[in-house]
Amino acid sequence: MRVAIVDYGSGNLRSAAKAFERALAEAELGGEIIVSGDPEAVAAADRVVLPGVGAFGDCRRGLEALPGMMDALRSVVFERGRPFLGICVGMQLLARLGREHGEHAGLGWIDGEVTQIDVGRSGLKIPHMGWNELSVHVPEHPLVDGIATGSHAYFVHSFAFRPVDPAVTLAAADYGGDVVAMIGRDNLVGTQFHPEKSQVTGLRLIGNFLRWRP
Repeated sequence: MRVAIVDYGSGNLRSAAKAFERALAEAELGGEIIVSGDPEAVAAADRVVLPGVGAFGDCRRGLEALPGMMDALRSVVFERGRPFLGICVGMQLLARLGREHGEHAGLGWIDGEVTQIDVGRSGLKIPHMGWNELSVHVPEHPLVDGIATGSHAYFVHSFAFRPVDPAVTLAAADYGGDVVAMIGRDNLVGTQFHPEKSQVTGLRLIGNFLRWRP
């Protein structure tokens, strides 16, 4: 099994790769983790991970700046049906539209918009940064196997995914109201939190992703 972590100039690539390597070894599945900006390597992978740190529009432009990468992602996800995991802004890019510093088109693979977190009068600070409890909405999904409501995950973000179909929300966190923490549809999943920084919960999720056969 070859897992490709997409290198497009955004994301905690080193820590993500180490977390995936550890989970792969613990799962005793065999295979390799590659970090690559080569569209051919991504298109040929058995699983694809799209990390993302920073602003929505910058990340989208970073993907578009790699010749052939957008076509490679569509090919591996939709033609080959391989499992795909988006992390943080990598998850947000699945949306139709991002509203961070203007309006920016997303990939449009899961309908919804990315908008600023509204904490109302709660006094909570933006960005949402640090550990928070998960509320699991779809416990039967393979990606949350062994991850129960109350499990902790590590977040760093000011904007959140608001899907059109609430059924795609696999888990949420409470931060001045429900904030989408995980989404999923078909062979696509995404986490707003950083699994590579989420210790036990993160390693469990990565292991689930490596074993997942949608």
